[in-house]
Amino acid sequence: MTDNIGAPGTDMSRREFAKAAAGTTGFMALSGCQAAPAEESGVTVSEVESQGSTPAQTTNPADLPKTSPPQVVNVDEQGNQVTLRSVPSYHEVHPLENMGGPVDLPATWAFQADDREPSVPGPILRTTEGEDMEVTLDNTDGKRPHTVHFHGQRKTWENDGVPTTTGITVPPGEKHTYEIPANVPGTHLYHCHYQTHRHIDMGMYGFLRVDPKGYEEADQELFMTMKEWDNDLNKQMAGMDVDYSPRERNPNVFTINGKSAPRTLHPEDGSPVIVEQGDTVRIHFANNGYMMHPMHTHNHRFEVVEKDGSPIPEAARYKQDVLNIAPAERKTVEFEADADPGIYLMHCHKVFHAMNGNSYPGGMVGAIVYRDAMDSDIFSQLMEYAGYEG
Repeated sequence: MTDNIGAPGTDMSRREFAKAAAGTTGFMALSGCQAAPAEESGVTVSEVESQGSTPAQTTNPADLPKTSPPQVVNVDEQGNQVTLRSVPSYHEVHPLENMGGPVDLPATWAFQADDREPSVPGPILRTTEGEDMEVTLDNTDGKRPHTVHFHGQRKTWENDGVPTTTGITVPPGEKHTYEIPANVPGTHLYHCHYQTHRHIDMGMYGFLRVDPKGYEEADQELFMTMKEWDNDLNKQMAGMDVDYSPRERNPNVFTINGKSAPRTLHPEDGSPVIVEQGDTVRIHFANNGYMMHPMHTHNHRFEVVEKDGSPIPEAARYKQDVLNIAPAERKTVEFEADADPGIYLMHCHKVFHAMNGNSYPGGMVGAIVYRDAMDSDIFSQLMEYAGYEG
C-alpha cells in the first residue's frame, strides 16, 4: 500500500499528516484520547445521525480479500507496460456503525495492476503523450470473460475492447495484450466492456490519465470518481438470496473513489483534499456511474479547464461552484486554496446521494481540508467518525 495520505495524487506522507494533525488541541487518533462529544465540538448528534435509520448489514460471506484504495500507476516509468487482473474482492464502503453504517459491497470484481493490491475504483493509469502503452488483461485465474475498453484514445479497431464489434473476448484461462496509443492527452477512463451493465457495477472501472508533453502539475493534482451502486447486485454475486434486475436498478450506495462519508474523510482509506493556504488545486473528476452527479464545493469557486480530454480556452472559462457530471464524462477543475483555513464540504447536490440509507449526511460527501485546521477538536471528531486510528 502507498505511504501517501489523502486523495489519489496527494504527495503528503503519513508522517507529515501526523505532524500537521498533532497540534496544541491534541489529536484523538494519534494521542489515544477520545474526541470531544459531538455536542461539545459544535456538531450535534442530530446533524450526523439519522433518527430511526437502519444500518446496512456488513458481511463477507465468501471470505474474499479486501480491496485497497486506488493507486496511481505511472505506466511510462515501468517500460510502458501494465498488467490488469480482475480479482473477486470484498469492498468496505463505510465499515463503522455510525452515520448509517456499516455499508459494503459484499462482492466486487476489482482491478489489480501488476503485483499491487486490487482496488475499487481500479488503479489510475498515468502516462505521457506519445508513450504508447501495452495493457495486458490477464484472465488466467479468472472465472468469467472480460475485456478492457479505453475512452479517448484513437486506436486500431481490434484494440477497442468491445467483444461484439471486434470479436475479441478474454475468456477465463487466457490473457490478451491491448496496444493503446497515448495520442489524446487529458483525463479519460477505462472499464470492462463485456456485459458492461453488470461488470461496471461490479467495480471494473478506473482512470486513464495522459499528460500532455511539457505538462506542469498543480500543487495538488488529484483524482475523484463518482459512482452509485445498487448493492443487491453485489449481494447476489456474493451468493445471498436477493432479487436484482438491471432494469429495476435502485441505487442505495453513493461513493467518491469507492467510499461513502464519513469514510471518504479517512486519510488513508478515503479521499480528503488536503491543502495548504495558497495551493493551486487541480481535480480530475470522472463519473463512472449511470446517473448525473452535480458536485458542489463549499467556499471555493473553480474553473473547468478540461472536458473529456479537451482543454477549455481561457476565454470560455468562468467561476462556478457546482459541476454537473454526466455518466462517463470527465471534467478537470482548478481553484486556489484561498479560503479561511478550515474544513469545507465537497458533495453531490442531489441530496439523497449524500446519504447512507436514511442517514444524513453520508454517501457522496467529501471535504477540502486545510492543514491549519487539522489540529482542531472538530477535525478530531471527524476522524473518529471516519474511523482513523493513526
